[in-house]
Amino acid sequence: MKRFALGSLLTAFALLVMGPLVAHAERESNSAKNAAGDPRDWPFWRGPEHNGVARATGLPEDWSDRGKGENIVWKREDLGSRTTPIAMNGKLYLITRADEGEPTEGERVVCVDAETGKTIWEQKFNVFLSDVPDTRVGWSNVVGDPSTGNVYALGVGGLFQCFDGETGKVLWSHSMSEEYGLLTTYGGRTNFPFVFDDVVIISGVLINWGDSAKPAHQFIAFNKETGVPVWLSSTRPLPYDTTYSSPILATIKGQPVIIFGAGDGAVYAMQPRTGKIIWKYQLSRRGVNATPLVVDDTVYIGHGEENIDDNTMGAIVAIDATGEGDVTKTHEKWRQKEVIAGKTAPIMADGKLWFLEDTGGIIMVDPKTGETLFRKKLGTMMRGSPIYADGKIYVNEANGRTYILKPKEDGFDILSRNRLRAEINGSPIVAYGKMYLPTSAGLYAIGNSESGTHSAAPPINTEAPVSEDSKPAQFRLVPAESLIKPGEKVAYDVEVFNSRGQSLGDPTGKVTYSVDGPGTVTEEGVYVAPSDAKHVAATVTAKLGDMEKTARVRVVPELPWNFDFSDNQVPISWIGARYRHQIRDVDSEKVMVKITTIPKGTRSQAWFGPSDLHDYTMTADVKGSITDDKMPDIGITAQRYVMELKGAHQQLQIRSWPTQLRMAETIPFEWKPDTWYSMKLRAENKGDDVLLRGKVWERGTPEPEKWTIEATDPSPNRTGSPGLYGNAKDAEIFLDNIRVTPNEAG
Repeated sequence: MKRFALGSLLTAFALLVMGPLVAHAERESNSAKNAAGDPRDWPFWRGPEHNGVARATGLPEDWSDRGKGENIVWKREDLGSRTTPIAMNGKLYLITRADEGEPTEGERVVCVDAETGKTIWEQKFNVFLSDVPDTRVGWSNVVGDPSTGNVYALGVGGLFQCFDGETGKVLWSHSMSEEYGLLTTYGGRTNFPFVFDDVVIISGVLINWGDSAKPAHQFIAFNKETGVPVWLSSTRPLPYDTTYSSPILATIKGQPVIIFGAGDGAVYAMQPRTGKIIWKYQLSRRGVNATPLVVDDTVYIGHGEENIDDNTMGAIVAIDATGEGDVTKTHEKWRQKEVIAGKTAPIMADGKLWFLEDTGGIIMVDPKTGETLFRKKLGTMMRGSPIYADGKIYVNEANGRTYILKPKEDGFDILSRNRLRAEINGSPIVAYGKMYLPTSAGLYAIGNSESGTHSAAPPINTEAPVSEDSKPAQFRLVPAESLIKPGEKVAYDVEVFNSRGQSLGDPTGKVTYSVDGPGTVTEEGVYVAPSDAKHVAATVTAKLGDMEKTARVRVVPELPWNFDFSDNQVPISWIGARYRHQIRDVDSEKVMVKITTIPKGTRSQAWFGPSDLHDYTMTADVKGSITDDKMPDIGITAQRYVMELKGAHQQLQIRSWPTQLRMAETIPFEWKPDTWYSMKLRAENKGDDVLLRGKVWERGTPEPEKWTIEATDPSPNRTGSPGLYGNAKDAEIFLDNIRVTPNEAG
């Protein structure tokens, strides 16, 4: 994690002046830069206009993968994926599975030459402590930033990275699970990054700390060049699902907004520079996965779950985007129920609205009334979104069928259809006179001898002039989150915005600072952590006139650590722990208990501190109860590896990726319920590998000299936060005397 921590007041003042953010003048010009890229680029998965439309001509009306491969410019069979690529500066970028079936299997971001398909660079990274199965790796889509040339990607394991688009060098990264409690699930749904102005925004269901300890679909904006967290914004706590609805940029009443579906079943509009939520529309009883389409001031979106007002399934809807607050009952233009369009984004073509049904149908709708004008069953299942280019609609079925359609007043003509021996989960894109189609069997470049043309897209964010609203209404306090050591400092930067979320630059009035919790804050806005602090947290508050903003700080000391819960608290600095655990008196001492009844939290992980720690040993006393002859699973984590006592299987296992087990060591191990055991896990970087050694023994008996279990990882996780894993679905877990110490020599 890139920390905004400083070793001296002089350095703090310099960073405060220079700031983690770009200068105000640069911020003012960023929107223009973003719109001024090559018109042939496709830097966002829904295209330069965020609507699945390409202003291209000369695209082929048919193609074939049989025989000589008609109109196929090139194909890369080793780049099969479930993602949608992007195109920027003559290159394609995508995220996909790496080293399939090997002990080094993981994820990678790949850059290829758009003209030839040859690899320019790739960056491989591990999937760790994630429930995502190997077949769903590469679920998210990368995003490019034309103003910097950088590329951003969120992996299924929660690793969020910024790459230099030319070289592939990692410029900064965040382990979103260890730092913010990002939840990954077996479903594999992973959210998409989004770039606007000086920030890159990512979201997911987070189980954080403090007042953010309950699960919520949260958005975090990082400074796109430095990786410093700029703001955090949350939807309703305890969402129903993780989702993969992508934010879409629009300008509504002169203000730029991002509009997205959330895990709580609502559609939201949010200011991208500040994270302020403008309105919400409750669409579904479960999470919304479809990506919206915005045309003028109207949002079009579908879902495939239960409706909020009856037990029917699915709906498509038009929402007036000019409202504020809860607009569910006030700004619905029309809604057509029992249309299950929950996976794809709609498009507008020739003034008509087109939705793909999850079950393989395609619907043409009057955008003003919601009336169905045409409906046809194409196939069986749709996952990738359609695009509209050169007067044609490109549609793909999940089972590998592809279509090129020519829309007309009463429906469409089918110009071309193909059948590939592959799944198609991503969406096609159009760039540089070609269509690029991602499939599980490879990446296709489809085109012909006619180069065609690309006209420039109209600017998306034609904002109202700032001069129309120069009154300060809100501000950012940066960094929004910090993790530092005792005695370190955090220097805060304040930037003021009007009601539309447009920057007014530096504050003109006096900013006053205060701190709730340990530590002090200077008049200049420099927080200083106590030199003797141990796993504490503080909230820094900045006030400017009637406006107020807070930022949070966790203070975590160097190793060794010891937690015995004698203070009757789950440490506030732990990620993902307070909501899921209680402190109880058990066996005449205070212990931490993971309970069975907590909603959406009986199977979970927690992390204790920085993600850059390495070469350490973790020990803990643990006990599992038994209910209806069922026992829990109990694990301790070191350097992104878990050693787990498996209750039902009566095994002991060391692993990193639980659903794929690319590296795992499992041995039979009988252990009893309602009995305290001591667990010990040591992670050691050793040459090209990581050596993992563990012990388990009944508490109160001598520690065995020999290790109970050992494992070696040829694709090592070099760093990682200490933490806990537990599955208390069937029975409670008890924990005490947790210790983390640097490895002893030898």
